[in-house]
Parts: sequence; C-alpha cells; structure tokens
Amino acid sequence: MLCKEIIEKIEEKYARKYALEWDNVGLLAGRDDKEVKRIYIALDATDDVIECAVKWKADMLITHHPLIFSGMKRINNQDFIGRRLLTLIRNDISYYAMHTNYDVMGMAELSGNMLDLEQAEVLEVTAEDGKQEGIGRVADISPVTLRDYCQLVKERFGLDTVKVFGDLDSMIYRVAVSPGSGKSMIGAALEKNADVLITGDIDHHTGIDAVAQGLSVMDAGHYGIEHIFVEDMADYLREKIPSAAVKTAEICHPFRVV
Repeated sequence: MLCKEIIEKIEEKYARKYALEWDNVGLLAGRDDKEVKRIYIALDATDDVIECAVKWKADMLITHHPLIFSGMKRINNQDFIGRRLLTLIRNDISYYAMHTNYDVMGMAELSGNMLDLEQAEVLEVTAEDGKQEGIGRVADISPVTLRDYCQLVKERFGLDTVKVFGDLDSMIYRVAVSPGSGKSMIGAALEKNADVLITGDIDHHTGIDAVAQGLSVMDAGHYGIEHIFVEDMADYLREKIPSAAVKTAEICHPFRVV
C-alpha cells in the first residue's frame, strides 16, 4: 500500500482538521508515493527510534509528537533535527506525525477508558462536529482517597512513581485526565469541578496554586500517560492495514527518579 493510502486510512479516524491551530501534523518528511510494507510506531522521533526504524528497514515512521514544530530555514547535519531528517530521507522512510488530532480523537477517550471513567465529559471542547470533541475527559467516580487513586493510576499506566500536589488523605469524587502537558488545563478542571487533574509537566507554582484553588494535581509524566498512543495506533493499523508489518518502539521513559 502507498504511504498516501495509509495516511487516508489514519485520517478517516484522526482527521487533521481536529489538530489545534499551533500544531504541525501530517507527512513531515519523505514521499507519499512510497510503497509501505513496514511501519514503525513511537511517541517521539528520537535518535534511538530512528536508528531502530532504519535497522528494521521500516518504510514509514509514525510518531505522536512532531519532530518539526516551527519553521526551519535549513536542513543539514549541523543540528540534531536536521541530522534526524537527513537520516529518514536518506533511508527513504516516510515520516508522519499525528499530535493534537490524535489527542482529540483518540488519546482523550482512551485515557478515560483506562481509568474506567464512565459517562465522561470532554474536559476542554475544541471542536463541534455533531458532538463535542476536545482535550481530556472528566467524570465522577466512587469516592476514594487521593493516595489510593495514585496507586490506580500507576497500575493502569505502568508507572513506578507519580508526583502529587494535594493532601493524600483527601477524598476524590470527580476526576479529570489530560494526557501530555496539562498546565493549561487547570482552569478547565476547576470549571468542571474536578477534585484531581491527572496530567504531566506540572511545575512547582502551577501545582501549589492549583491546590490553593481546591484542585489536587497528579503529575504522571508527559511520556508516562501518552505512551499509550504507541500500542493503540499499532492495533488500529494492524486492523486497517493487515498487509503491512507493524512494529512498536519499546516503552522507554526519558528520565529516571533516583
């Protein structure tokens, strides 16, 4: 199957129109007329990921986070992004990124399902297309302590630790989840009357300010939650494109707590 035909299959469910205006999604490097028999999937187009894709002889690399975010005036071997792009092009690997379009049409519901959130609402609406679509989910749950809910999050997302702002003995009745960098979702979580927001990339001041407003925050890591993209997309592509071999990058957290 050609690369452009695979992209059509992907965008049947994760249309680019759902990406936020600041984002950069789609075919970012390579040929859309490339014959694709082997697809490699990862969260980020790191050096290790690209090396593995090359060694596996992948025809197409699909990631969640785009390697190119802003405009580039030159592509050469003098910076790490340029070197990665040159490696992909030199090895004739078509590179496709699906970021906030997947966040809206995939990640939000998937993360809510992993936490068994029932009758969940969209946390922040970004599109109206017959029904509301957007970032994150929020729902009522059976009461549980924040401490015990931390254990649930660690179990469901395969994490050793989470960082928590809030009283671990406080009771949680309503949960919001926003995978990725969720600093900007504090307001939405407060508006939806959540007791805790589960997200990533929370700094000191954001955390303590949220608690001061009555919202606990659980930082499960940017990668910690969003790595669920990899297997989810692999399952989707194996179903929709059975003619292609699909391989996933190993789950490898980018930092360690020691």
